[in-house]
Amino acid sequence: MKNIQLIFLLFIFLSCKGQNCETLQDNFRSYDEALNKIETTKFNFTDEVNTSKSSWIINARFYSCNKKDGYFILETSKKSYIFDGLPINIWNDFKNAESFGSYYHKFIRGGLDLY
Repeated sequence: MKNIQLIFLLFIFLSCKGQNCETLQDNFRSYDEALNKIETTKFNFTDEVNTSKSSWIINARFYSCNKKDGYFILETSKKSYIFDGLPINIWNDFKNAESFGSYYHKFIRGGLDLY
């Protein structure tokens, strides 16, 4: 009986820690819902870049289930964006860009925007 209770408690603990890539839904009702679901999901790959050299990009993060493409979250001084399906090579190029803003405007802006 104790083993069953232990397994049940372990299941509850793990299920409360968020979801994994397989259970992440495809669409969201709002930006806040999308951000919450993405940030509480256990992804196979996550990355963040130090954006302190940028005058208007405050934060940039990347979340991927397959290490090929994923969610790109960009926070600016005026607005935050979530992009779905951003290829990882674009993320890596963004991280290494001389100017985050210039790279964003040239290669990312206007495409794949989710919220």
